[in-house]
Amino acid sequence: MHLQVVIGSKLRRGESFFLSWNDSPTAGAGRSSVWLHPSIPLYFRYFGGKTPRINRSWIEQLTTSANSGHGLLLSAEPPEG
Repeated sequence: MHLQVVIGSKLRRGESFFLSWNDSPTAGAGRSSVWLHPSIPLYFRYFGGKTPRINRSWIEQLTTSANSGHGLLLSAEPPEG
């Protein structure tokens, strides 16, 4: 849900950016990136029907990352507050 909030905000403003993550050791322990653009359709799927609580600290951290030259880098959720 947190990624959907950040990605949706950027794409609503017409901003393109990279989404990057660190690959698991089984996938080669490298880094992968995809280019996100407002014209590219995205699909978010969630397990369960309950909407999670939004951690504002994490939204801010992800947004700062998305606005950087490196793009949105997936990171672990920080404690709230």
